[in-house]
Amino acid sequence: MERRDFLQTTSLLAACGLLPGAALQAQQGAVRPPVGDPLQPFLLAPSGVLSHKGSMDIRVWVRSAMTGGVYSCVECAVAPKMMGPPPHLHKELDELMYVLEGTASVMVGNDVVEVPAGGWHFRPRNLRHTFWNASEQPLRFVDMYFNQPFELFLERIFHELTPEKGFPEGSSQLRQERDRLNEQYGLVYAPTAFEERQAIVAKYGLK
Repeated sequence: MERRDFLQTTSLLAACGLLPGAALQAQQGAVRPPVGDPLQPFLLAPSGVLSHKGSMDIRVWVRSAMTGGVYSCVECAVAPKMMGPPPHLHKELDELMYVLEGTASVMVGNDVVEVPAGGWHFRPRNLRHTFWNASEQPLRFVDMYFNQPFELFLERIFHELTPEKGFPEGSSQLRQERDRLNEQYGLVYAPTAFEERQAIVAKYGLK
Protein backbone atom coordinates (compact mmCIF):
# COMPACT_ATOMS: atom_id res chain seq x y z
CA MET A 1 0.00 0.00 0.00
CA GLU A 2 1.31 3.47 -0.88
CA ARG A 3 2.26 5.69 2.06
CA ARG A 4 -0.40 8.28 1.15
CA ASP A 5 -3.14 5.65 0.88
CA PHE A 6 -2.16 4.14 4.23
CA LEU A 7 -2.30 7.56 5.87
CA GLN A 8 -5.80 8.18 4.51
CA THR A 9 -7.06 4.75 5.58
CA THR A 10 -5.64 5.12 9.09
CA SER A 11 -7.19 8.57 9.46
CA LEU A 12 -10.62 7.16 8.59
CA LEU A 13 -10.24 4.39 11.15
CA ALA A 14 -9.36 6.84 13.90
CA ALA A 15 -12.19 9.18 12.96
CA CYS A 16 -14.63 6.28 13.28
CA GLY A 17 -13.33 5.41 16.73
CA LEU A 18 -11.82 2.09 15.65
CA LEU A 19 -8.23 2.80 16.68
CA PRO A 20 -8.33 3.72 20.42
CA GLY A 21 -7.48 0.89 22.84
CA ALA A 22 -4.35 -0.79 24.18
CA ALA A 23 -2.69 -3.47 22.11
CA LEU A 24 -3.17 -7.01 23.35
CA GLN A 25 -0.28 -8.37 25.37
CA ALA A 26 0.55 -10.95 22.74
CA GLN A 27 0.80 -8.24 20.12
CA GLN A 28 3.21 -6.21 22.25
CA GLY A 29 5.86 -8.87 21.84
CA ALA A 30 5.35 -9.09 18.11
CA VAL A 31 8.36 -9.19 15.79
CA ARG A 32 8.38 -7.36 12.48
CA PRO A 33 7.56 -9.92 9.78
CA PRO A 34 10.18 -10.61 7.12
CA VAL A 35 9.98 -8.49 3.98
CA GLY A 36 7.36 -9.92 1.64
CA ASP A 37 5.31 -11.64 4.37
CA PRO A 38 1.63 -10.62 4.30
CA LEU A 39 0.33 -8.51 7.17
CA GLN A 40 -2.05 -10.17 9.60
CA PRO A 41 -5.31 -8.75 10.92
CA PHE A 42 -5.43 -7.80 14.58
CA LEU A 43 -7.96 -6.49 17.11
CA LEU A 44 -7.21 -3.84 19.70
CA ALA A 45 -9.14 -4.49 22.88
CA PRO A 46 -10.97 -1.51 24.42
CA SER A 47 -9.27 -0.04 27.45
CA GLY A 48 -9.97 2.51 30.17
CA VAL A 49 -9.06 6.16 29.89
CA LEU A 50 -5.32 6.74 30.17
CA SER A 51 -4.29 8.81 33.23
CA HIS A 52 -1.77 11.62 32.92
CA LYS A 53 -0.53 10.78 36.46
CA GLY A 54 -0.21 14.45 37.28
CA SER A 55 2.07 15.19 34.35
CA MET A 56 2.15 13.12 31.13
CA ASP A 57 2.00 9.46 30.15
CA ILE A 58 1.68 7.32 27.03
CA ARG A 59 0.50 3.87 26.06
CA VAL A 60 1.02 2.06 22.79
CA TRP A 61 -1.91 1.09 20.59
CA VAL A 62 -0.48 -0.11 17.29
CA ARG A 63 3.13 -1.27 17.13
CA SER A 64 5.30 -0.85 14.08
CA ALA A 65 5.96 -4.59 14.15
CA MET A 66 2.24 -5.20 13.62
CA THR A 67 2.15 -3.21 10.35
CA GLY A 68 5.37 -4.28 8.69
CA GLY A 69 7.11 -1.12 9.88
CA VAL A 70 4.70 1.22 8.10
CA TYR A 71 2.69 2.66 11.00
CA SER A 72 2.44 2.84 14.78
CA CYS A 73 0.55 5.00 17.27
CA VAL A 74 0.31 5.85 20.95
CA GLU A 75 -2.22 7.52 23.20
CA CYS A 76 -0.86 10.46 25.18
CA ALA A 77 -2.46 12.01 28.28
CA VAL A 78 -1.32 15.45 29.41
CA ALA A 79 -2.22 17.14 32.70
CA PRO A 80 -3.68 20.67 32.73
CA LYS A 81 -1.15 23.49 32.23
CA MET A 82 1.57 20.99 31.28
CA MET A 83 4.40 21.68 28.84
CA GLY A 84 5.51 19.10 26.31
CA PRO A 85 9.06 18.47 25.06
CA PRO A 86 11.49 21.20 24.00
CA PRO A 87 11.07 22.29 20.36
CA HIS A 88 12.64 19.65 18.12
CA LEU A 89 12.46 18.08 14.68
CA HIS A 90 12.50 14.53 13.32
CA LYS A 91 14.83 13.65 10.46
CA GLU A 92 12.75 10.69 9.24
CA LEU A 93 9.42 10.68 11.07
CA ASP A 94 6.08 12.08 9.88
CA GLU A 95 3.61 12.62 12.73
CA LEU A 96 -0.18 12.91 12.78
CA MET A 97 -2.10 13.98 15.91
CA TYR A 98 -5.79 13.33 16.54
CA VAL A 99 -7.16 15.03 19.68
CA LEU A 100 -9.56 12.91 21.73
CA GLU A 101 -10.18 15.23 24.70
CA GLY A 102 -9.29 18.81 25.56
CA THR A 103 -7.31 21.17 23.36
CA ALA A 104 -3.71 20.81 22.23
CA SER A 105 -1.54 23.86 21.60
CA VAL A 106 0.90 22.99 18.81
CA MET A 107 3.85 25.10 17.69
CA VAL A 108 5.46 24.55 14.29
CA GLY A 109 8.30 26.95 13.59
CA ASN A 110 7.05 30.17 15.18
CA ASP A 111 3.35 29.53 14.55
CA VAL A 112 1.01 28.26 17.28
CA VAL A 113 -2.36 26.63 16.55
CA GLU A 114 -5.05 25.28 18.85
CA VAL A 115 -6.31 21.77 18.05
CA PRO A 116 -9.62 20.98 19.82
CA ALA A 117 -11.12 17.55 20.44
CA GLY A 118 -11.96 15.96 17.10
CA GLY A 119 -9.27 17.98 15.33
CA TRP A 120 -6.21 16.74 13.47
CA HIS A 121 -2.70 18.14 13.07
CA PHE A 122 -0.04 16.78 10.71
CA ARG A 123 3.67 17.51 11.21
CA PRO A 124 5.99 16.36 8.41
CA ARG A 125 9.62 15.58 9.10
CA ASN A 126 12.28 18.29 9.40
CA LEU A 127 9.93 20.92 10.88
CA ARG A 128 10.72 22.23 14.38
CA HIS A 129 7.72 21.74 16.66
CA THR A 130 6.39 21.07 20.15
CA PHE A 131 3.04 20.94 21.98
CA TRP A 132 1.53 21.74 25.38
CA ASN A 133 -1.75 21.85 27.29
CA ALA A 134 -2.52 25.49 28.10
CA SER A 135 -6.01 24.74 29.47
CA GLU A 136 -7.31 23.81 32.91
CA GLN A 137 -8.66 20.52 31.54
CA PRO A 138 -6.84 17.24 30.73
CA LEU A 139 -5.63 16.67 27.20
CA ARG A 140 -5.63 13.30 25.44
CA PHE A 141 -4.61 12.63 21.89
CA VAL A 142 -3.49 9.88 19.54
CA ASP A 143 -0.06 10.42 18.00
CA MET A 144 0.50 8.42 14.81
CA TYR A 145 3.94 7.63 13.34
CA PHE A 146 4.85 6.61 9.82
CA ASN A 147 7.82 4.51 8.70
CA GLN A 148 9.66 4.59 12.05
CA PRO A 149 8.99 2.61 15.28
CA PHE A 150 8.84 5.76 17.39
CA GLU A 151 6.62 4.03 19.95
CA LEU A 152 9.75 2.19 21.13
CA PHE A 153 11.49 5.51 21.78
CA LEU A 154 8.54 6.79 23.82
CA GLU A 155 8.22 3.61 25.88
CA ARG A 156 11.90 3.84 26.73
CA ILE A 157 11.62 7.52 27.71
CA PHE A 158 8.39 7.29 29.71
CA HIS A 159 8.51 3.82 31.27
CA GLU A 160 12.13 2.69 31.43
CA LEU A 161 14.36 5.72 31.98
CA THR A 162 12.98 6.32 35.46
CA PRO A 163 14.60 6.85 38.87
CA GLU A 164 13.16 3.50 39.98
CA LYS A 165 15.07 1.77 37.19
CA GLY A 166 18.41 3.46 37.82
CA PHE A 167 18.07 6.70 35.83
CA PRO A 168 17.73 9.57 38.35
CA GLU A 169 16.64 12.91 36.91
CA GLY A 170 19.69 14.99 36.01
CA SER A 171 22.08 12.03 36.15
CA SER A 172 24.82 11.43 33.61
CA GLN A 173 23.46 7.96 32.77
CA LEU A 174 20.08 9.49 31.94
CA ARG A 175 21.62 12.17 29.72
CA GLN A 176 23.77 9.62 27.91
CA GLU A 177 20.87 7.29 27.22
CA ARG A 178 18.64 10.14 26.01
CA ASP A 179 21.44 11.35 23.73
CA ARG A 180 21.82 7.84 22.33
CA LEU A 181 18.08 7.53 21.69
CA ASN A 182 17.94 10.96 20.05
CA GLU A 183 20.69 9.91 17.67
CA GLN A 184 19.10 6.53 16.96
CA TYR A 185 15.67 7.99 16.18
CA GLY A 186 16.80 11.16 14.42
CA LEU A 187 15.58 13.74 16.95
CA VAL A 188 17.33 17.09 16.65
CA TYR A 189 17.22 19.85 19.28
CA ALA A 190 18.53 23.33 18.52
CA PRO A 191 21.11 24.69 21.01
CA THR A 192 18.44 27.08 22.30
CA ALA A 193 15.65 24.47 22.55
CA PHE A 194 15.53 24.32 26.33
CA GLU A 195 15.56 28.12 26.63
CA GLU A 196 12.69 28.22 24.12
CA ARG A 197 10.81 25.67 26.20
CA GLN A 198 11.19 27.78 29.34
CA ALA A 199 9.96 30.85 27.46
CA ILE A 200 6.79 28.96 26.48
CA VAL A 201 6.33 27.77 30.06
CA ALA A 202 6.58 31.34 31.33
CA LYS A 203 4.31 32.80 28.64
CA TYR A 204 1.45 30.33 29.16
CA GLY A 205 1.90 29.68 32.90
CA LEU A 206 2.76 26.02 32.40
CA LYS A 207 4.40 23.39 34.57
